[in-house]
Amino acid sequence: MKIIDVRATGLRGATPEGGWQDELAQDDVVHTLVAVHAEDGHIGIGSVFTSEELVRGALEVLRPLLKGASALEPERTSERLHRATFWLGRGGSVTHAISGVDTALWDILGKVTGQPVGRLLGGRYRDRVRPYASLLMDRPGPLRDHLLALREAGWTAFKIGWGPFGRHDAALDERIVAAAREAVGPEAALMVDAGASDSAWSQGYKWALRTARMLDGYGVAWFEEPLPPDALEDYARLREHAPVAISGGEVLTRRQAFHPWIERGALDIVQPDVTKVGGISELRRIGWAAHDHGVKLVPHGWNTAVGLAADLQLASALPDTDLVEYVTGSPYVDDITACPWRLDEDGMLIIPERPGLGIEVDPDKLAGYADADHLLAPA
Repeated sequence: MKIIDVRATGLRGATPEGGWQDELAQDDVVHTLVAVHAEDGHIGIGSVFTSEELVRGALEVLRPLLKGASALEPERTSERLHRATFWLGRGGSVTHAISGVDTALWDILGKVTGQPVGRLLGGRYRDRVRPYASLLMDRPGPLRDHLLALREAGWTAFKIGWGPFGRHDAALDERIVAAAREAVGPEAALMVDAGASDSAWSQGYKWALRTARMLDGYGVAWFEEPLPPDALEDYARLREHAPVAISGGEVLTRRQAFHPWIERGALDIVQPDVTKVGGISELRRIGWAAHDHGVKLVPHGWNTAVGLAADLQLASALPDTDLVEYVTGSPYVDDITACPWRLDEDGMLIIPERPGLGIEVDPDKLAGYADADHLLAPA
């Protein structure tokens, strides 16, 4: 079965706030869906956390390599794309676009074989996984109210990030965390994301270590992105001395970028984003490399329903991945599939067993945010 076309469309009109101080206000289209069309009418869907214009440009480069290629060999096809585009800037927009293509090819393979992607990756370790509600930080009062509402809705794990944290003073940081712990209760998992990949981030190692000690007093499960994303040696020192687990890696792409961090012991938890890192094929390899070094993988493909579906399939196929990120309140996650996501009575998400990614994008719902006809109309 051959690939006959590949298309992209950006999601617009309801893009969640990202938290960056210098967001691209002129273009909110930073979540892009990719559809790979194969013979016999099969369509696979992938997701890319990158501007629609960049994805479309990358696909113009990739299309000659894709048309006529097998639609049933995602890992081999994606590796060929990585190698053929090596000199065009590995790890940039081309790699991001390959992420969407790779995920779409796994979706097709699952649909053709009648199997969920997780089983095709080697087998399912679990059939449900705990999602954590991921939300931007606010001042203590509004944050407490938001978390109380989520707790009432059945969530049992929470991550608060960015906002004013680390950007004003230590007293405010602690008030925010104290309010969050009070709201979610003593038993819930609570994580804190400093968001140090923000271009305006100004804190360093000493701040991160002092803050990690404060977070430990509130039972925080992990401290995410406490340092700028290239500070490998500082991360290694922080992991050695901090009393809480240190996580990061969402901005890294391709498995080769993760190997030094894993081998150096710089992170307790790696967080590759399936919509940027190179897709399911690449993330699966990072997951096993992390496992072999005693490092946990918690995926970061939270930004659309398709990215979440990919994360769920990966969580089923990786032995240590017992959490997935879920951005709350985003129509791109909650409002574009035929069957909405629902927590079970234990606050868990069922991992779909239907073929492929296990979800169905609803063209009518998608049309409210994207050019669904362009993406899904028969080739």
